[in-house]
Amino acid sequence: MSIQEQRLLIGDRYYDKTNLEELLKLSLPMAKELYSFMKEWMSDDRYVRVQTSGSTGTPKQLRVEKSRMMESARRTCSFLQLSKGDAALLCLPLAYIAGKMMVVRALVGQLRLVLVTPSGSPLEGIDEPIDFAAMIPLQVYNALQDSVNCERLQQIKQLIIGGGAIDAVLEEQLYLFPRAVWSTYGMTETLSHIALRRLNGDEATAFYRPMKDVTLLQAADGSLIIDAPAIVKQRLFTNDLVLLNEDQSFQILGRKDTVINTGGVKVQMELVEQKLQQLLCMPFQVTAVQHPKFGELVVLLLRASLSQKQMDELSKISSAVLTRYECPKRLYEVDALPITENGKPDRLAAKKLATILFQSEEEQQSN
Repeated sequence: MSIQEQRLLIGDRYYDKTNLEELLKLSLPMAKELYSFMKEWMSDDRYVRVQTSGSTGTPKQLRVEKSRMMESARRTCSFLQLSKGDAALLCLPLAYIAGKMMVVRALVGQLRLVLVTPSGSPLEGIDEPIDFAAMIPLQVYNALQDSVNCERLQQIKQLIIGGGAIDAVLEEQLYLFPRAVWSTYGMTETLSHIALRRLNGDEATAFYRPMKDVTLLQAADGSLIIDAPAIVKQRLFTNDLVLLNEDQSFQILGRKDTVINTGGVKVQMELVEQKLQQLLCMPFQVTAVQHPKFGELVVLLLRASLSQKQMDELSKISSAVLTRYECPKRLYEVDALPITENGKPDRLAAKKLATILFQSEEEQQSN
């Protein structure tokens, strides 16, 4: 089916190129965004503009081919065995690839799109069965805190989670879910995911497996190289450090740009965060600051208010699970942890915030 022939099903009504303006009458804040995207999608231009998240770098706009987006959508619908008329929940911002791809999947797979305003609790008020949903970890975590929303989450037939790391505690909570739950691997450049990892049931695994016709390679520095010609025109050299097996399954170890070089020893931020998750009940984030002697120092940002005694105790406990190089050398309390608009940790903003706090502390000590 060509783009000009595609129809978007919302509720019991179809929207196509002849009546797109009717989308503006939907009583939802995101109706205008959906109309803008559909207008761009139905245009004669072969490309769509997509915004990167900016979680580890400066946000930028990309122009991606509609044909490649449709191919990605077809592969997802096929892999998850989605059928015509299945209810697909759109609860992610349309400014980013994850939201746009949900619309494209609905068009390509002839799914029925269920619209909710993107928020931290997207299942509030949902009173119909959902066959397919894509969420970020924060949305899943919030749903688990409420018995009604938790039940709604468990009844989603195919749930994919992307846009950020899934910590061990959250993964353990999802393990016994009765329906399929997946962690996805991908980025804006890959037009959503190119690999999935099952999180629950007998098929649960620690390894991601690439989708059809995706070939993975590993660079000399351990980073992942993606060869997916139907989705990405050229080979994509990522910043993700991985353990890649002969059967193409892989584990993510961290990112090259989240390596802290402290005293000549390389420390991976994500690994430190994983180790600390079993100890800390408050939100936190690991980052680094420049240091004249050690190169960089590991810093822990905490969204909490702790007494000096509690801070000292936290330092002692941390040393029990972390190596001496991994142990945070500075602990700072903050009102909010830096995150991007779509819920990912903002690594650049965290580093800037830590630097300001570190410099302020150094100035106070020198006066």
